[in-house]
Amino acid sequence: MDNDTFDQVKTDIHRTLLSQLDLERLSATSNGRAKTAVANLIQDIILKEKVLLNAAEKERLQSDLLDEVFGYGPLEPLLKDHTISDILVNRSDLVYVERAGIMEQVDVKFRDDRHLLQIIDRIVGGVGRRVDESSPMVDARLPDGSRVNAIIPPLSLDGPALSIRRFGTEPLTAAKLLDLKSLSPEMLEILSAAVRAKISILISGGTGAGKTTFLNMLSTYIPGTERLVTIEDAAELQIQQKNVVRLETRPPNVEGKGAVRQRQLLINSLRMRPDRIIIGEVRGEEAFDMLQAMNTGHEGSMTTIHANTSRDALARLESMVAMANLNLPERAVRQQIAAGIAIVVQISRMSDGSRRVVNISEITGMESDMISMQDIFTFVRRGVGPSGKVVGTFRPSGIRPKFMEKLRVAGILLPAEIFDTILEVS
Repeated sequence: MDNDTFDQVKTDIHRTLLSQLDLERLSATSNGRAKTAVANLIQDIILKEKVLLNAAEKERLQSDLLDEVFGYGPLEPLLKDHTISDILVNRSDLVYVERAGIMEQVDVKFRDDRHLLQIIDRIVGGVGRRVDESSPMVDARLPDGSRVNAIIPPLSLDGPALSIRRFGTEPLTAAKLLDLKSLSPEMLEILSAAVRAKISILISGGTGAGKTTFLNMLSTYIPGTERLVTIEDAAELQIQQKNVVRLETRPPNVEGKGAVRQRQLLINSLRMRPDRIIIGEVRGEEAFDMLQAMNTGHEGSMTTIHANTSRDALARLESMVAMANLNLPERAVRQQIAAGIAIVVQISRMSDGSRRVVNISEITGMESDMISMQDIFTFVRRGVGPSGKVVGTFRPSGIRPKFMEKLRVAGILLPAEIFDTILEVS
């Protein structure tokens, strides 16, 4: 049976299945028993309709229909494929995925825009959010923590569009990042020591560079005795500690009221006795309150920011503080940044799809009216090898950072040669 005929048969049986299902009773039944009951009903419909299918087609049909009833329809096979890092639905009949940093089109289609919209509704409804003409954009998440963004007409001209940023069930460990040559062992030793010594870190990079993954990894070095509060727009952090309170923003309701922004959560978190505050991504006026927290007893806090370079990250942070409309002088804002943040980690996505830490920079203070910075480690890109892989060198600057004294006070002593070791990546 060709694909078009199979799809038509599936549509017809799905319509019949829905007409015979008692959805209210089904929702009150345990998942395992419900799936068995629906599978049996599908087999009965196939027999009654006298559909000519071979064994493989029957199995595929049953699997697809169960995905429609209990899962996310055509997305289910993609969500089960752990090699996929991004699922991008441009239109109901045009789906791309990213594997190992490389984009490719896949043979996955929805019946029509209405079918795609039903799947979007199921995803966003699961986390208490909505998407309709009055609110045509939405951020949500899947049960495994994957981040979801959906946008529908009239804002999306070619029909509903869906973007899913995958996060594995198990976060990437430091050992895995070392295997992937995302950073050198010396860079990891410096950063892990900084986390343990409660030195605040800003992680910067472009979209898809791996900022959240890196933040998750660094958070594993936070001592389990400390109380953490995480603040996110859409929950995606996978903090491994037990003593953690996770907060998430809330969009406005149908009347446009009831929204809770990151700044409100951050202000509230200060009353929750946190040792550290971790913000999934700083993107607005909450930047000022975050800097205030870092400067008043919440050292060791961490966040991510979208920026192309470490210097751009500080400029963006300065702009975000201005959003709070406090009319602070530029110098005062820069002093807050220089005092609150000690390390800026810049992550980039290479042309071969790999992600690498390209800069670890230290904020050393103020010179005149400017924030002064110095590089501690840099990834020097030399080109592309015969296999298409980016080649380069993790190179230390040779400068001993000023925060070494903080490490010493915290009882952490690093060997001097850590700042002299060069690692080739090929």
